[in-house]
Amino acid sequence: MKKLSHMLLSAGLALSVAGIALPVSAQQASPEGQARPIKPASPAAIGYAKEILAMKNASAMYANAVPNMVQRVKDSLLQSNLNYQKDLNEVAITIAQTMAGRDKEITEQMAKIYASDFTEAELKDLATFYKSPLGQKLLVQEPQSISASMTYMQQWAQQFSEQVNGLFRAEMRKRGKEI
Repeated sequence: MKKLSHMLLSAGLALSVAGIALPVSAQQASPEGQARPIKPASPAAIGYAKEILAMKNASAMYANAVPNMVQRVKDSLLQSNLNYQKDLNEVAITIAQTMAGRDKEITEQMAKIYASDFTEAELKDLATFYKSPLGQKLLVQEPQSISASMTYMQQWAQQFSEQVNGLFRAEMRKRGKEI
């Protein structure tokens, strides 16, 4: 039973980590659109959370956050300032260098979120689990399993959509309306 609860907690953590790739509107927020409050956590809990995030290689999801944001802002500015293209390209390099490393803020906040969502003991157990043979297998296999599941869901949605579309057309034909 304890192994099962570790596995469920692990799966939940993995899905939560994957959530960073979701649009902000799809992530958990309060009704007013504000981020949910984070409960204070002990330094040890935050440490365990950071260890778990490192083992899950969570930083890979936002490794290019800074250069990507600099590029997006530069591209946006270029749309209305084409005559400044050379300058904006040069400034983008400077800003990217100045802001390098700011993505570490994401790691810090993610660790605080997990330390808020899980107790210190749970985080310690999760860290221990991820170091176990099954935990190591999960770290390796889970991204492949999630990818295969996403591929299946996309294929299923496409086929289902075609079936529903066919049913709509058939029902409309019965009413004498071709769509």
